Amino acid sequence: MLVDLYAKRIYNLAYQFSGTPQEAEDLVQDIFLKLYHSLGKYDAKKDFSAWFLTLARNYLIDEYRQHRQEKSLRDDFDELTLSATANDSPEHQYLARERTELIRQALSELSPELRTVLVLREIEGFSYEEIAEKLGLPVGTVKSRINRGRLQMAEVILKRTGGKL
Repeated sequence: MLVDLYAKRIYNLAYQFSGTPQEAEDLVQDIFLKLYHSLGKYDAKKDFSAWFLTLARNYLIDEYRQHRQEKSLRDDFDELTLSATANDSPEHQYLARERTELIRQALSELSPELRTVLVLREIEGFSYEEIAEKLGLPVGTVKSRINRGRLQMAEVILKRTGGKL
């Protein structure tokens, strides 16, 4: 039942950190095993969803730190950044793909903490309050991380494009 309820959300989070479907699937399996072994530590007075998402996020951060590999983001990002459609010119489609790749690269340079809140806010559409609840953080911390993440992304993008967008 828990797999049915959380598999997609956990997969999206894992894909955000891994950048490949195969690695994300492996991470999802590892996270559900971690959940199984950690259920005894769950405090029934607290929100299970927030606890589980925190457990998953912490596991992914640990994996990220262990491997220190460049991570790319989910293909869902294409939906938000690619404005090209089948009727657009090839030049427009090319520029849209370049913009998507630039944003992916900028996100991959952020710390896992900043990347997580940005993806939850900008891609998944969660409110500040929902993000705070899911990650077990104060709303002010979430807002601060989102702001810092946006600023760092802008700096990276401007550096890579020579100040041109």
